[in-house]
Amino acid sequence: MERERPAEIVCLLESLNPEERKTLERFREAVPGKWDDHTLGRFLRARKFVFEKAMEMFTKYVSWRREQNVDNIESFEFPEAPALKEIYPHGFHKTDRFGRLIYIERYGFIDMKRIFKITTEERMIRYYIREYESMITYRIPSCCIQAGYRVEQSLTILDLGGSSSKLMKSSVYNFVKLASSIAQDYYPEILGKMFIVNSPTLFSIAWKVIRPWIDERTQKKITIEGSKYQKKLLELVDAENLPDFLGGTCQCEGGCLNSDIGPWRDPNIRARVDSERRRE
Repeated sequence: MERERPAEIVCLLESLNPEERKTLERFREAVPGKWDDHTLGRFLRARKFVFEKAMEMFTKYVSWRREQNVDNIESFEFPEAPALKEIYPHGFHKTDRFGRLIYIERYGFIDMKRIFKITTEERMIRYYIREYESMITYRIPSCCIQAGYRVEQSLTILDLGGSSSKLMKSSVYNFVKLASSIAQDYYPEILGKMFIVNSPTLFSIAWKVIRPWIDERTQKKITIEGSKYQKKLLELVDAENLPDFLGGTCQCEGGCLNSDIGPWRDPNIRARVDSERRRE
């Protein structure tokens, strides 16, 4: 049963004006292959519905998918994931008050030297792609079913607490640049809100370097807070859905960022998602 969608959650296809709808129809006819309107709409929105710019972006995306063999990415195995999470804590964890998927990274605890001792940049790219594909194919659709209305975007929380000096290293800059380029170029408009917390004084310097890599639309979705962020974050996320290290009450066995807990783990919801995918 569909529930009333909160005002904070905007459904792209329902918010189009007549001119944008015409552009979407033209775009659908022009792109190669069969793509759903929500995917096409994300690329159009990323380029402010300028047809030529969206077409250029989407053409590069199609070529990139072919080069990376993205259609078969589910079969990619990444056994180093548990070891990676020990030195680069990250993971999906439940949903916010609006039903959006929550993704958390703890950059203050990242150890770049050890990362590339257990894996390679090429495998990291494949891992990122697999995780983004999991978001659009079953994680976000599962969130939609649980919420009772269409949810198209996510909430990302970046925790910079830990060693602030790590944020100044070029290896971390390059790592952030790699991750942000994949998100912006090939999975646009999935980010709904980014909350950066425990921002140290040094981050203002790092932000000057990082900011130019991030497009203007994404910059407007970012909120940067110091150590007194809990009240604002709890306005977005119920305490029981927020890990205790971020001011919530959740203490998943084995660690919240290792739990991968969310509606996508519900067998009934997952069965519905899989059934809908087979019908496409």
